[in-house]
Amino acid sequence: MGAHPYGWWIILHLVLFVFWLGGDLGVYYSSRFVIKPDITPAARSTALSIMNGLDLGPKICLVLFLPSGLTLMAMDPHGAELAGYDVFSWPLVVLTWVFSFGWLASTIVDHRTHGKYPWVKRADWTIRIGLIAGLLGMAGYAFFAAEPFGVDTNPKWLAGKIFFYGLAIACGLGIRIKLKPFGPAWGGLMTQGSSPETENAIKRSIDGCVPYVLGIWGSVLVTAALGVLKPGANL
Repeated sequence: MGAHPYGWWIILHLVLFVFWLGGDLGVYYSSRFVIKPDITPAARSTALSIMNGLDLGPKICLVLFLPSGLTLMAMDPHGAELAGYDVFSWPLVVLTWVFSFGWLASTIVDHRTHGKYPWVKRADWTIRIGLIAGLLGMAGYAFFAAEPFGVDTNPKWLAGKIFFYGLAIACGLGIRIKLKPFGPAWGGLMTQGSSPETENAIKRSIDGCVPYVLGIWGSVLVTAALGVLKPGANL
């Protein structure tokens, strides 16, 4: 007999966690070579290319985590019903996947073109800010409501999972803000060579991302633990 489809969706969800965290570790490790002034600009440029290539993986995982998670909730709703309406209905799941593929397309285009199309960047930012606000609101509701979304299993773990997913998205935006000075500084390094000012700008930009990177790692790990362990749930 074949495995139940629910099991395969759980595997997909866990694989997204693994590649998200693993890819981010690779990005961080590569960044340590980008900021080293004692290696050649060519070697640093190669490290930057590796860093940029690896960074696309976590971005894809972050996006697909949303529809895969909603699919799991639709397959195992635990009585999720409000006013006679199925909260996690399959039409909603399909719409979420369609939305996520659109978001994924904008993410990939923005990543590969390095902000060449401002409207794509604005769309991606707007989606992420909207999701952060919506997710934090949903997390608060799921934590304080007696039966959030009609679920009767005390899903406080779900509130935490939603919160930390939103936090991971917010940390990603923090990284983008910190990296804004990097492009001009890197361009100066490639065209004019190394200088103390240029090296300081590059290092400050990359190192300024570290707290947000740690925030993402912590959020991903906590989200995975909550999803697997479901502490406090009456299952």
